[in-house]
Amino acid sequence: MRIADRTVFGRKIAHEATYADNDGQGPGEPIRIQYAALPHRLSQTGSLDVMLITSRDTGRWVLPKGWPMRGKTAREAAAREAYEEAGLIGQADAAALGSYHYRKRRRRGTSVLCRVDVFPLDVLAELQRWPEKRQRRRSWFSVEDAAGLVDEAELKALILAAQAHIGLGGTKPAG
Repeated sequence: MRIADRTVFGRKIAHEATYADNDGQGPGEPIRIQYAALPHRLSQTGSLDVMLITSRDTGRWVLPKGWPMRGKTAREAAAREAYEEAGLIGQADAAALGSYHYRKRRRRGTSVLCRVDVFPLDVLAELQRWPEKRQRRRSWFSVEDAAGLVDEAELKALILAAQAHIGLGGTKPAG
């Protein structure tokens, strides 16, 4: 249950009274907001593929994501992260598919709890050069394989739900 959002030092913070996984969160612990893109395309066989990238620090498979950006909407920030981290140009949906939580480790050994709002991104182009090309790997996966590669249970569920939300054959379900 989200109580309120506020901005501190340019970072959007939500206070949540409860968190389902409780992941070490104390009562009233601030939750930082991030925005992610779920890059997708139709494969040659007509099934949905999603792109994952590696994190810079651990090499885990993740979605392109980042902090809110001044002057950009949430979906614009998600699309920008897809460009910077994966070299993708695309159109992000106006509404988030959902969100997931994770703990972001900091250099000082501390961590902060983050809620990541995930925006489907219809990929229009893949660049050969992009800002973080030397820092990350990118790869396309089937929905099922991508879900199996990410660590966060909530993110696995979102990736699996993407197929029904985005639809196949280039059209989205009515609604």
